[in-house]
Amino acid sequence: MEPYRVLVVDDSAFMRKIITDLIEKDSQFKVVGTAQNGIEAVTSVETSNPDVITLDLEMPMMNGIDAMQHILKKHKLPIIMLSGISEANTRDTIKALQFGAFDFIRKPTMVGANAQDIHSVGEVLIEKLKIAVLTRRKKTATTNQSTLFSKIENKKTDYSAESASNLLKDDRIIGKKTIKKSAEPKTHLEQSTPLKQTNMPAKLDEVKVTVPPPAPKHVEVESVSKAKSRKSINNGSIASIIAIGTSTGGPKALHEVISHLPADLAAPVVIVQHMPPRFTKSLAQRLNHFSELEVCEAEHGMQLQNGRAYVAPGGYHMKVERQQDQYVISLSNEPPRNGHRPSVDVLFESLLDFQELERHIVLMTGMGSDGAQGMKKLADQGVASTIAEAEESCVVYGMPRSAVELGAASKVLPLSHIAPELMKLVLKH
Repeated sequence: MEPYRVLVVDDSAFMRKIITDLIEKDSQFKVVGTAQNGIEAVTSVETSNPDVITLDLEMPMMNGIDAMQHILKKHKLPIIMLSGISEANTRDTIKALQFGAFDFIRKPTMVGANAQDIHSVGEVLIEKLKIAVLTRRKKTATTNQSTLFSKIENKKTDYSAESASNLLKDDRIIGKKTIKKSAEPKTHLEQSTPLKQTNMPAKLDEVKVTVPPPAPKHVEVESVSKAKSRKSINNGSIASIIAIGTSTGGPKALHEVISHLPADLAAPVVIVQHMPPRFTKSLAQRLNHFSELEVCEAEHGMQLQNGRAYVAPGGYHMKVERQQDQYVISLSNEPPRNGHRPSVDVLFESLLDFQELERHIVLMTGMGSDGAQGMKKLADQGVASTIAEAEESCVVYGMPRSAVELGAASKVLPLSHIAPELMKLVLKH
């Protein structure tokens, strides 16, 4: 199989060289073009025909977010953003993820040409590239299958197997590499064991991905402050709690869920999103801007309140503890679980002691299996509800799938149904 084609976009020639070398260490990828600003990136997509793009945020003439939006209008390509750790960079990274970027990586530290940091970033980049190209391949296959079946449906005079077989041969409909005549169309790529974020697959076919529905178009309203006066936070006693875990594709999924929960939700919401330090603060700020709930990055000792959401800070595990008659946030830098800190399992397991609460547990899109074991323990204890995001809406069907395979999920729902279900469950209680 020919290597997957990558377009590298960065205004620094040195960084373009570093990223290119990191990518081409894996024989499954080939850098087919580079660009030094957003305008060149838009043009290069047409000439280099990439399968995936790495895109810098800060560039002259046209920045990364603007370039990404121009590209996605014409090409359904996965884009991985390259982000620094400044406040502006982290804020723009979260914005890019909500606008359609597949994922992001932190740029390697160039101070003293830190070889260890460059190597670490390279491993993460290759892993994300593999997931990204598989997502695109699945999307192409699904689209082509839909076109094929639609054409068969509309062919009124002949529904025979021979007719369908002839259509399968038509490269204009299906493409040479998508569906073979002898093969039954597949709905997913099999993976025998959950993929951990720290263990990269040796081959692309070892990972299972699914295709999300078309992303909602978000309207930027930064200039309009959110009417906080509309928020009527319920600071009464806590009887219910919602806990959410997610990873790859999570920022957009969280936006969909959190922005549809009401200000007077009679429960606090605790969230673990796999993300490095600093980025979680920007994520919380972004969610807060578009949500009726008050959303913040969690701090140690913070008291939980109804109608508020708390995002675990990158680099720290988050637990819920009880102090007298209050529930509070506890943060720690204990070793990573499942390759992650924060870990979803750590948060979920901290809720095992609180059987007096109506606990609603949610696992959404993400690689690996973090959170599945914790959800299973809570399910065995008889919590109010355990919800896994359905395969068709996940960017990566890893964490929810692991929960489903363990029998931990009492409900499997597409992303758009999760917020309404949570409101119904909390209101019922």
